Parts: sequence; C-alpha cells; structure tokens
Amino acid sequence: MNGNTPYAGLPGSTQAGKRASADVPELTAEQKRRLRADVSRIAALTREFLPDEYVVDGDISNGVGGPQATVAVQPPVGNPISAGFTPDVDEFGDEDLIDPEDQAEVARGLAASAALQVKHAISDSVSQTAR
Repeated sequence: MNGNTPYAGLPGSTQAGKRASADVPELTAEQKRRLRADVSRIAALTREFLPDEYVVDGDISNGVGGPQATVAVQPPVGNPISAGFTPDVDEFGDEDLIDPEDQAEVARGLAASAALQVKHAISDSVSQTAR
C-alpha cells in the first residue's frame, strides 16, 4: 500500500518518505527579499512591545513543504516563543507576502506570549503583594 501515497517516492528518482523536487515550491529572489522584509517587520513590531531584555529574531528557511518563515522571542527567563509561516507561493501578489494586519497580530501575540512566559517562570519566587 506504500505505493499509493504521495510520499512513496518516484521509482529511481525520489526516496520513499521524501518529496520530489518538482513538488516543493521555490521562491524567486524578489519573493525571498519581500518575505525577509515582512519577517523583519514582524520582528521589529514585536520588539516595540517588549523591553530590551527580550531577544527577537526572524529567519527564513527551506522546509519539506517549501519556504518557511519563523519569528522567535527569547524572554529573559522562561521558554522561547516562536511563530512560523509557510507562505503560499501561488498567492504571492505585488505587495506584502504576509498581510500587514497579520503581521501586527502575530507581533502582539508573540509579545504577549513572551511576557506570559516570564510571568510563569517567576511566579513561584515572587509573593503576592495584594489580593
């Protein structure tokens, strides 16, 4: 039954469990530049919401399903937070690859999650001052 799946591999050219290179979307140089700009914009928006102790960075990589963008926040204490995107290459327009409203929403969510991580990390060592 393995031959019936899209991951069975093409005989003689693709290993089982791997995708054929024709199935993985590629970005043009211009699309990569625009995607980097969008990821940088999300990271910058996230930095605006957080104090300087938080480290925010973005990255673009090629994953199994094509290009992937990630923005991550490392709080001063607690676990890192990240958000990942797999842009649809077929839907790239002339403008931003990631909608500006989505950029702002992701930035707010990352900042809030990072602040919550710090709160959870220090909640055991800080006594309540009021009720």
